[in-house]
Amino acid sequence: MLEAHAAGKGTLRELAERFGVSVPWAWKVSAAHTRRGVVERAAQSRHGRSSRVDREQVRALLKAKPDLVLRELREELERRTGVAVSQTQMWRVVRELGLRLKKSRSTPPSETATRTSGGAKSSSSVSGRSRRNG
Repeated sequence: MLEAHAAGKGTLRELAERFGVSVPWAWKVSAAHTRRGVVERAAQSRHGRSSRVDREQVRALLKAKPDLVLRELREELERRTGVAVSQTQMWRVVRELGLRLKKSRSTPPSETATRTSGGAKSSSSVSGRSRRNG
């Protein structure tokens, strides 16, 4: 399309229709070619700063102490490397490494009643409404 445009075989609008591309795309490609002299897209850079977490250190910590919970993992990593990270960032790193964390045994069980497959309340526990007062 750009070669045809350079050869004077039509406007960008006409050539876009002929080549089956959108007019804004034709303008964009033409402008990029004019600015940089190439049609290929420029490499996209990653936004933000790179992670400070040493992934191999995290892997080694979890291999040595597989029962660490996320909070303990963060604390141990900070103690060893001096790098403090948020719990969310630590979870992203663990997930990125394809690892799993154990649930904390100190976490109380859910107080949400388990429902039966039909949606009714389970008959295994007595609800507060069915107890007699006295």
